[in-house]
Amino acid sequence: MALQHKRKSLQALIDDALAETPPGRVVWVALSGGLDSSLLLTLAADAIRRHPRPLHALHVNHGLQAGADGFETHCRRLCSRLGVPLFVERVTVPLAEGLGLEGAARQARYAAFERRVAAGETLWLAQHRDDQAETFLLAALRGSGVRGLAGMPARRDARGVMIERPLLDNPRSLLEAHAGRLGLRWVDDPSNDDQVLDRNFLRGSVLPLLQSRWVHAGEALARAARQAGEADDLLDELAALDLQRLGDDPGQLPVTALTTLSSPRQRLLIRHACRCLALPTPPESRLAALMAQLSARRDARVRIDWPGGEARIWRERLYLRPPGGPPPEGWRIDWDGLAPLETPLGRWGLSLQRGEGGPVPLRLTLRQGGERLRLAGRGSRDLKRLLQEADLPPWERERLLVAWHGEAVVAVLLPTQGRWLVVAEGWEAGAGLE
Repeated sequence: MALQHKRKSLQALIDDALAETPPGRVVWVALSGGLDSSLLLTLAADAIRRHPRPLHALHVNHGLQAGADGFETHCRRLCSRLGVPLFVERVTVPLAEGLGLEGAARQARYAAFERRVAAGETLWLAQHRDDQAETFLLAALRGSGVRGLAGMPARRDARGVMIERPLLDNPRSLLEAHAGRLGLRWVDDPSNDDQVLDRNFLRGSVLPLLQSRWVHAGEALARAARQAGEADDLLDELAALDLQRLGDDPGQLPVTALTTLSSPRQRLLIRHACRCLALPTPPESRLAALMAQLSARRDARVRIDWPGGEARIWRERLYLRPPGGPPPEGWRIDWDGLAPLETPLGRWGLSLQRGEGGPVPLRLTLRQGGERLRLAGRGSRDLKRLLQEADLPPWERERLLVAWHGEAVVAVLLPTQGRWLVVAEGWEAGAGLE
């Protein structure tokens, strides 16, 4: 009777999760072909009879082993039986990027999710409580902070896609019992037995040993991850308050005000600002180097970089930004002032027209020095002086793009912000970052 109650509760859990999804929103189930995802899709297919929603399955074929096509075949058969449309993404796992096999496969898998699942849709993942316990242990052994210890969130928004893990609070033993009652078939990935991989070692050797001494070890570790998640949410709220007090611009933090905070709050705010800017957070060593430079003299040009991000200090402000220099020397592009503008520094939906409107022949180049342009009410002005007036950091000046009409400078584009910095008299500029 107890097992029957649990089985019904598991189906009810999926029914409730589906009912909470707005009507008409597509729900995707990431389907590997293993027990967990096969069960999740089966439960979801049953639930849509009571809570109709568009339901799709997504299988990522990593091509890492001989049985990969067999997993895909199983997924096709299951989806055919359930009447669920299946979409397959075949990926190449970049093993040379220093992420390790597990990390590289995960990166390739999430990239496939991003390509297939559109903003406004929901993606269900089948991780369970035992997976959460493993994630917590891995994070602890790697010396992760509170965010790492929080493990996998039950629900998060990723660029408009709602990623949910409706089974996260349930142990795998319950999933196995439920699948057995349903007579469900699945495929076992033989790589799961390879204990050279860290997660497999925890799953196959460490957690069973812990549970032989502490029966509820998996539950306790998952609970610790949940508590770490709550603590991380509170820290995020604190960092957001500090950011608001310091001007609410994550890309520019006033150094003097920043240094009035305690060192832990400084580190917290810098990490929070990076996340706001969609930048990777700096590793501990690079963050320590940055903290040491916060007291640099006013005229010093400080630059600390890390994979995917960089920090600069200029005139007592800390700038956080993606890395990158100017386009190649001699770069230029012809443009009609209306078409989407594509450059090595980005793509923008900007426009630049004369008063009478319509396309005009323009060219964009890097700034060479000595440029002048005529401004309404100010006459001919030197660009260098205008940049000084704008208080533009030196590295921004290196990346400016100058728009020419014939031999006349008619506008200057600031690529890092996707906007026109200055526009000549008689010209009209339109904004609209794509």
